[in-house]
Amino acid sequence: MPSADLSTLFAALADPTRRAILARLSEGDAPVKSLAEPFALSGPAITKHLKVLERAGLISRSREGQQRPCRLEPRGLAPAADWIEQYRAMWEEQLDRLGEYLASLAPPPPDELPETTTRSRENPNTVGKTPRTRTPRGGRHGRPK
Repeated sequence: MPSADLSTLFAALADPTRRAILARLSEGDAPVKSLAEPFALSGPAITKHLKVLERAGLISRSREGQQRPCRLEPRGLAPAADWIEQYRAMWEEQLDRLGEYLASLAPPPPDELPETTTRSRENPNTVGKTPRTRTPRGGRHGRPK
């Protein structure tokens, strides 16, 4: 079966019911009746979903007696995988550049920091003295004025 164009393929994958059908078929072939069981949909609605998947090249259907087993066609996903792969390298390059930029913003590890002297908060010109602590509001012993 010829591969579908990307719009048809992504439209088929856009529906959660169709994705669930594909997930079920990834476990093995299944008849239409079995595929319809988990959904509260009519037979014609399931058939429409299967036709969309078939048109997109994601499944194939055959006839075995009265049953119409469906089979996953993994090669149908190849155009989508190829399209996504084109952008993966670009995304990885941009993430690498972002990582380098973020690393340049990070402070150096503590063992690489130069030694500094302590400065008082009240008077930054005072080097090496312990800064004074302020008393809480309300006076010297915490009582209101």
